Amino acid sequence: QVQLVECGGGLVQAGGSLRLSCAASGRAFSMNTMAWFRQAPGKEREFVAAISWGGSTYYTDSVKGQFTISRDSAKNTVYLQMNSLKPEDTAVYYCAAGIPSLRRIGSITEYGYWGQGTQVTVSS
Repeated sequence: QVQLVECGGGLVQAGGSLRLSCAASGRAFSMNTMAWFRQAPGKEREFVAAISWGGSTYYTDSVKGQFTISRDSAKNTVYLQMNSLKPEDTAVYYCAAGIPSLRRIGSITEYGYWGQGTQVTVSS
């Protein structure tokens, strides 16, 4: 069993930065791929970034060069550093854990554990 708790969301002006954290409990943390998804109002939840247990990282095209995902296995924590934020980055951000195939690393159905979400609001 893995439990995930996100924090670090908030209100920021366009161009600003935020760092989200996701603390995981459970011994399975080191074996899971950790990912961030987001859901904007009226839209479907979408993949943002993932990091494998080996440290390989994956990003959706719209955040490449803007967001950075990392993990600290000693702290059982995964981070999402978000820079140059835009109003369109406004969403609830969810942390997720799973063992997806590489081909399906961005698929919601590949992740069995989810956090409660943290709101990120970017004002223009």
